[in-house]
Amino acid sequence: MDTIIKAIVFLPLIGALIAGLGGRAIGARASEYVTTGLMLVVALLSWVTFFTVALGETEMVKVSVLRWIQSGGLDVEWAFRVDTLTAVMFVVVNSVSTLVHVYSVGYMHHDPHRPRFFSYLSLFTFAMLMLITSDNLLQMFFGWEGVGLASYLLIGFWYKKPSASAAAMKAFIVNRVGDFGFALGIFSVFVLFGSVNFETIFAAAQSYLPAEGAAEGGEAVLTLFGLHLDKAHAITGACLLLFVGAMGKSAQFLLHTWLPDAMEGPTPVSALIHAATMVTAGVFLVARMSPIFELSHTALLVVTIIGAITAFFAATVGLVQNDIKRVIAYSTCSQLGYMFVALGVGAYGAAVFHLFTHAFFKALLFLCAGSVIHAVDGEQDMRYMGGLRTHIPKTFAMMIIGTLAITGVGIPFTPIGFAGFFSKDFIIESAFASHSAAGGFAFTLLVIAAMFTSFYSWRLIFMTFFGKPRASHEVMHHVHESPNVMLIPLYLLAFGAVFAGVIFQGDFFGHHYAEFWQGALFTGPENEILEEFHHVPAWVKLSPFIAMLLGLGTAWYMYIKSPSTPRELAAQHRGLYQFLLNKWYFDELYDFLFVRTAKRIGTFLWQKGDVTVIDGYGPNAVAARVLDVTGRVVRLQTGYLYHYAFAMLIGIAALVTWMMLGSAH
Repeated sequence: MDTIIKAIVFLPLIGALIAGLGGRAIGARASEYVTTGLMLVVALLSWVTFFTVALGETEMVKVSVLRWIQSGGLDVEWAFRVDTLTAVMFVVVNSVSTLVHVYSVGYMHHDPHRPRFFSYLSLFTFAMLMLITSDNLLQMFFGWEGVGLASYLLIGFWYKKPSASAAAMKAFIVNRVGDFGFALGIFSVFVLFGSVNFETIFAAAQSYLPAEGAAEGGEAVLTLFGLHLDKAHAITGACLLLFVGAMGKSAQFLLHTWLPDAMEGPTPVSALIHAATMVTAGVFLVARMSPIFELSHTALLVVTIIGAITAFFAATVGLVQNDIKRVIAYSTCSQLGYMFVALGVGAYGAAVFHLFTHAFFKALLFLCAGSVIHAVDGEQDMRYMGGLRTHIPKTFAMMIIGTLAITGVGIPFTPIGFAGFFSKDFIIESAFASHSAAGGFAFTLLVIAAMFTSFYSWRLIFMTFFGKPRASHEVMHHVHESPNVMLIPLYLLAFGAVFAGVIFQGDFFGHHYAEFWQGALFTGPENEILEEFHHVPAWVKLSPFIAMLLGLGTAWYMYIKSPSTPRELAAQHRGLYQFLLNKWYFDELYDFLFVRTAKRIGTFLWQKGDVTVIDGYGPNAVAARVLDVTGRVVRLQTGYLYHYAFAMLIGIAALVTWMMLGSAH
């Protein structure tokens, strides 16, 4: 097992190095085959590990690689921790990454820089594997920053395109805000527990807070932003700082602005980043640290509220977007909000279950979108599509499956349904089952978001594949189905989108919960959400299904039955339409508050500091005076003999005068 785990982690790195450093020597085709072949091996080994650890008798496996840091009380080892949570993430990350590699062979066929692209893909996968196999917070931070770097390289792959470079910078900078909070959270955890190793932290967490009924308060154990915090408040502060890091990576409300702009990268990148890997890192972080978060009800409350607002906000913006990839991107943002609501109410298994199923149907939707864009000669605006279902029937069928999965189509009160029917409904029902004000707030927003999700998902289908073609005659003449190298990954993802929920619902968040997770997630006696979940009223179980039908019916009426209605509504409610179309004006607000302010400060320091002070009185001023003096001295060297004779006579006269004055004394 140790060898298998090391192979899973290091083979993508080997592929990245071969394609990145030797791509010119071996050629683009060989780079594709090497990286994709290694990823196929990794994906196979990941499923073997999943059946061995998650579904087998093997408990948590720890594989030591080398000693890393030993300084005072800090003892950090580089080791791979593989438990059920890691095994699930192995399947998610490596399955999607492998299919993206295969798909990219066809999608990037005409790009001259394919070795660099495939190197970046494999490097991204390696960094994500370092994150999910971490045995301590420091190693997790290494992987965390690694996926940040790789995503910057992938989003800005077409770096000669200004919008791609700007999007890459935006993603990198916004994530640094979250990473600053994550780093402070790591420092806080080390202060509180004296270690960054998970085993030590989780063992100490069981007895960290005093027993119920003990006197509240106590001596300060942590000073944070000038506040002296006792144990209870200190753990809340540490959890909130960790959550800030999760908000950045998983694009939660206020730190979400980078996610839609990341669409500037090639479509396979969108599938890799937005479906199963980078954006789910925040969910993984909170799930991994669930024993710590369970010590702070305040932190869980914040997680619930932020998640609910994110799900609702992103769904409202998705209603009016016209770029086919941006619609799916806002869908990702919304679904991540669902996952954080589940984490906030203590339904950790439901959160990871939705992460698992979401990987299949969201990667499917993104890759189908890439197939559509490939068919219509690079067009991404749905207003210039339409009538494509007869031209690309296989892509159409796969995208229908993805839409059925994300909207949660299934038969209520039966074990029949697409993947999202189980995982998303589990979260909505868990929010209600929490019997708290925050849970009720989240339940309401999630049901509304489910209706919006159904509307914009079917709107995408109707605008893209139904009605009369709105593309030019030349484009429609060349519309063609994608090659098999792009279609086979769609078929495999569609299989997961159909069956992942049915097969694994009992393990992730059902009767086999404790046996399946084997302590990888918090399963203490205080976590009563699973028991309450099974006793929610029937109307709660029906609410997501009804919301889905309302969204579908409305989309059908507005884009099939009466296509003029959307334009009329947009004209009647122009203010609301512009508000949603401009994404609640967050970009404009941040531009005013931060970007322009930073530019003004920079301009002031440049003009007054550099130009006036430093250049005026510093090195430039000294240099100017030296040049002035030397310029004057140079003018004495005229080259005329009589000038030099005159100077000599003046010198002799001065010398004689000095000697006469000296002898007089």
